[in-house]
Amino acid sequence: MARFLNSTPPSGRERVTKRRLFLACLALSGFIYFLRSRKAGVSSALSRAEEGDNPGQAGNPADLLNETSWRAPVVWGDSEVSERHREAQSYRTFRVGLAAFVVGRYSQHLLRFLVSAERHFLLGEYVFYYILTDNPRAVPDLELPEGRELRPIHVGEMPEWRRLSRVRMSRLAEVIKDRIQKEVEYIFCMDVDQEFVNPVGTEILGDLVATLHPEYCGMPLGTFPYEKDETSQAFVEAGEGDFYYTSELYGGLCAEVYAMALTCSQLILQDGEAGFHALRYEESYLNRYLVNRRPTCVLSPEYSWWDSPTLEVPVQRVVSIGRQCAALEPQKREAKRC
Repeated sequence: MARFLNSTPPSGRERVTKRRLFLACLALSGFIYFLRSRKAGVSSALSRAEEGDNPGQAGNPADLLNETSWRAPVVWGDSEVSERHREAQSYRTFRVGLAAFVVGRYSQHLLRFLVSAERHFLLGEYVFYYILTDNPRAVPDLELPEGRELRPIHVGEMPEWRRLSRVRMSRLAEVIKDRIQKEVEYIFCMDVDQEFVNPVGTEILGDLVATLHPEYCGMPLGTFPYEKDETSQAFVEAGEGDFYYTSELYGGLCAEVYAMALTCSQLILQDGEAGFHALRYEESYLNRYLVNRRPTCVLSPEYSWWDSPTLEVPVQRVVSIGRQCAALEPQKREAKRC
């Protein structure tokens, strides 16, 4: 007590500093609580979706959303549904194309993309890697096993990403029509700055396949970044839509993907002639199309993932290196091989 009475009271500056420190700690605690509660809330919402909640809101796979409101499967790789699907498909062999645009500096991701695909993508099936590139010499000369082929396709000079986003759908439609549909049954399109980290099998095969965007999976419909400008061909009205899909992985039967790519390219062209391009580039037009033409197979965020404060997934199967690295501090990018 004597020590307290005889002690020197803190100065005004010390009191302000301590108060700021206290408030900073309080704010940090609140932020951490928000992130944890958001994760828990999203996971819970995904589980409740099977019981009739908002279809845009859906752990082991048995507890997660396994079917959409229009009866399309939501694919989790280790679920019983996926296991049965793979078993049913095991009596035949499929011919599947995997297309990736590799232009400009994105060539640095190609080797990792291909090597990881050879470890995990549709093993035991006939796979053709269609590398649409402005520089065929940048495509590595890999020795692939029988039944798996690397096929570079020159698509002209397109060094800028924004330029690519305006023409990728039209180039994809052209290549599917002129070549790909003559060689394979299914075609999947992926961004090359991704990596396969766990098996991806025949559970992904469907007529028209889209992948849930991990950042918006389980979020309310009103939070989806659909195009809001009414003058755009990608415009989605309030209340429209079911899920928000990523443009990093989509696919299906060649005829279905061709129709989607062709339609999206026409919408992009119409906006371009009016001097407009949607906020999320081709992803906006992809989502506009899928509002009208719902996918017959929906891949869970296992198939397009990066570290973000959203729901957990049972298994990460495809990791988006580009998006994950963009969210990291510079000193952490090297550790992630960015």
